[in-house]
Amino acid sequence: MAGNRRARAGDASPLRLIVIAVVLIGLVLVSLRLMPGSPLASAAAAKWGDPSAPVDRAAAEAPDRSSRPSPTASPSPSLEPLPFADKQIDLDIEGWYAWSVLDTRTGKIIGSENMDETNTTASLIKAWIVADYLRLADKAGQTPSDAKLADATRIIRDSDNTRAEQFYNSVGRSASIKRLISICKTTDSSVAADGGWSRTALSPRDTARLGACISDGRAAGPEWTKWLINEMRLVRGAGDFGIRKAFPEAEQKKIAIKNGWIDRTKEQEMHINCLAIGDNWTMGVMVRYPINMGYEYGMKNCQKITEAVLRSTT
Repeated sequence: MAGNRRARAGDASPLRLIVIAVVLIGLVLVSLRLMPGSPLASAAAAKWGDPSAPVDRAAAEAPDRSSRPSPTASPSPSLEPLPFADKQIDLDIEGWYAWSVLDTRTGKIIGSENMDETNTTASLIKAWIVADYLRLADKAGQTPSDAKLADATRIIRDSDNTRAEQFYNSVGRSASIKRLISICKTTDSSVAADGGWSRTALSPRDTARLGACISDGRAAGPEWTKWLINEMRLVRGAGDFGIRKAFPEAEQKKIAIKNGWIDRTKEQEMHINCLAIGDNWTMGVMVRYPINMGYEYGMKNCQKITEAVLRSTT
């Protein structure tokens, strides 16, 4: 009997071992599920929604843009229109005429279809001669004397020919006009065959470019640009005509000008030219007609052409 009980006890031992092993495995699995950092713990948390489960924080923190409208580019502020209309005009004017306006904010040029045709500048070119003199003096570290500045004033305000010739000689004559073409990026201009300043050829388009060159400081340089523009605002006497006369009187004193007028006996023509510099624009107007019609005819037509291309304020 005792032998039989020992035999049964021996037979049961493997079964108990299996049960114990299963229990131990179960405990190990449970402990792994609860152990922080365990893969089973992560899986369990993910399965059951455990808030302590690891998550993709970049995805979790990214804002939900699904319901938001797509961003649109901010519109660039529009510029105030210039006082001139981009249009062609047909006026009852004897001879040849052309005009051009340059927007100094954008560089855009408008004008008549023939704005690239040239005229001899006469005294209009004196604005460049004085600018060139002042820039070269500053570049050389020199300050013009009071006497020289007084001469420059007479050249600009009163269109003094004798002093203009003296300045022209001091800046190298035709070399100065070549600098104008290079510095002001003109495309239609040319040096006079005789090398003189009066027969320099400019187009209305290049006249507007010269105005921009004076306005932005390339012509006279940073030291003297304001001085020169102020002198051009103070043009007086016979030279005060043309473009700015087309504006209300209150605005006229803000507009810098330099005009040219001459009777060309060789060609039997009058050449009248107008340059003006406004706040955001520069303008060139040129006319050419039979010499027997006199100066006054061309001077009034510079104004008439400007009036024709001004925008209506009504």
